[in-house]
Amino acid sequence: MRKAAFFDRDGVLNVDKGYVGHWRDFQWIPGAKEALADLTAQGYAIIVITNQSGVARGYYTEQDVRDVHQHMCADAQQTGGLITAVYYCPYLEGAAVARYDRKSDWRKPAPGMILQAVKEHDIDISQSFMIGDMPRDVECGRNAGMDGYQFRGGRLDTFIHQILQERNSRETV
Repeated sequence: MRKAAFFDRDGVLNVDKGYVGHWRDFQWIPGAKEALADLTAQGYAIIVITNQSGVARGYYTEQDVRDVHQHMCADAQQTGGLITAVYYCPYLEGAAVARYDRKSDWRKPAPGMILQAVKEHDIDISQSFMIGDMPRDVECGRNAGMDGYQFRGGRLDTFIHQILQERNSRETV
């Protein structure tokens, strides 16, 4: 089984400009690519899980989301960060686009995306953690049975370094 670092996307990996559905609008958070490279070097699977209600609202399409993720993964890889998988939830109750108007166990804080990744990528929950910028992200990680941490800004690599130090000191006690 593998250890994994789960990331929310908007507000953690990229600047949250409100419904980022196109690569031209994507801007990395300071230290994000460095954090992904460090985690990759330490043997973590990197899984991105993101609510994408912009699809349900009609702001952009699922193909637009997949295109952003393809570019994001390729860009991260150029600096040594290997994103193992990306999961997204386009569903939203009360959505403007009828086919996306439904409740989903993939929509955070529900743990569906994490549980799917655990199954598909042989992830050890006890060795994994979730990073998000919203309480629902932290709750999602906890709902899946792992530690969740709330990123409130700054350099992501510095934040990840602190988490890894904390986790390592816990393991050696």
